[in-house]
Amino acid sequence: MAAKKELTYQSAIQELESILSQLESNQVDVDKMSTMVNRATELIQFCKQRLIKSKAEIEKALKLLEEEKNSE
Repeated sequence: MAAKKELTYQSAIQELESILSQLESNQVDVDKMSTMVNRATELIQFCKQRLIKSKAEIEKALKLLEEEKNSE
Protein backbone atom coordinates (compact mmCIF):
# COMPACT_ATOMS: atom_id res chain seq x y z
CA MET A 1 0.00 0.00 0.00
CA ALA A 2 1.46 3.37 -1.02
CA ALA A 3 1.85 6.06 1.60
CA LYS A 4 -0.61 8.92 1.29
CA LYS A 5 1.09 12.11 0.13
CA GLU A 6 1.12 14.77 2.86
CA LEU A 7 -0.83 17.86 1.89
CA THR A 8 1.27 20.99 1.74
CA TYR A 9 0.19 24.59 1.28
CA GLN A 10 1.68 24.58 -2.22
CA SER A 11 -0.01 21.34 -3.26
CA ALA A 12 -3.33 22.61 -1.88
CA ILE A 13 -3.01 25.82 -3.92
CA GLN A 14 -2.18 23.81 -7.04
CA GLU A 15 -5.19 21.57 -6.50
CA LEU A 16 -7.42 24.61 -5.96
CA GLU A 17 -6.15 26.14 -9.20
CA SER A 18 -6.90 22.89 -11.01
CA ILE A 19 -10.42 22.75 -9.58
CA LEU A 20 -11.03 26.39 -10.51
CA SER A 21 -9.82 25.79 -14.05
CA GLN A 22 -12.13 22.80 -14.44
CA LEU A 23 -15.11 24.72 -13.03
CA GLU A 24 -14.42 27.69 -15.30
CA SER A 25 -14.45 25.40 -18.33
CA ASN A 26 -18.20 24.90 -17.79
CA GLN A 27 -17.80 21.24 -18.76
CA VAL A 28 -18.24 19.68 -15.32
CA ASP A 29 -21.41 17.76 -14.60
CA VAL A 30 -23.47 18.77 -11.57
CA ASP A 31 -22.62 15.69 -9.50
CA LYS A 32 -18.89 16.16 -9.99
CA MET A 33 -19.22 19.91 -9.46
CA SER A 34 -20.63 19.38 -5.97
CA THR A 35 -17.73 17.09 -5.07
CA MET A 36 -15.22 19.56 -6.48
CA VAL A 37 -16.72 22.49 -4.56
CA ASN A 38 -16.64 20.45 -1.35
CA ARG A 39 -12.96 19.57 -1.95
CA ALA A 40 -12.17 23.21 -2.71
CA THR A 41 -13.79 24.22 0.58
CA GLU A 42 -11.62 21.70 2.46
CA LEU A 43 -8.51 22.99 0.71
CA ILE A 44 -9.36 26.62 1.46
CA GLN A 45 -9.86 25.78 5.14
CA PHE A 46 -6.52 23.92 5.16
CA CYS A 47 -4.72 26.89 3.58
CA LYS A 48 -6.34 29.34 5.96
CA GLN A 49 -5.20 27.29 8.97
CA ARG A 50 -1.65 27.05 7.58
CA LEU A 51 -1.55 30.83 7.11
CA ILE A 52 -2.85 31.43 10.64
CA LYS A 53 -0.25 29.03 12.06
CA SER A 54 2.55 30.63 10.03
CA LYS A 55 1.51 34.10 11.12
CA ALA A 56 1.56 33.04 14.79
CA GLU A 57 5.02 31.47 14.39
CA ILE A 58 6.38 34.61 12.70
CA GLU A 59 4.90 36.87 15.37
CA LYS A 60 6.43 34.67 18.09
CA ALA A 61 9.85 34.81 16.42
CA LEU A 62 9.64 38.58 16.01
CA LYS A 63 8.64 38.97 19.66
CA LEU A 64 11.64 36.88 20.76
CA LEU A 65 13.96 38.96 18.59
CA GLU A 66 12.53 42.17 20.02
CA GLU A 67 12.95 40.86 23.59
CA GLU A 68 16.58 39.95 22.86
CA LYS A 69 17.19 43.38 21.38
CA ASN A 70 15.68 45.10 24.41
CA SER A 71 17.71 43.01 26.87
CA GLU A 72 21.04 44.07 25.34
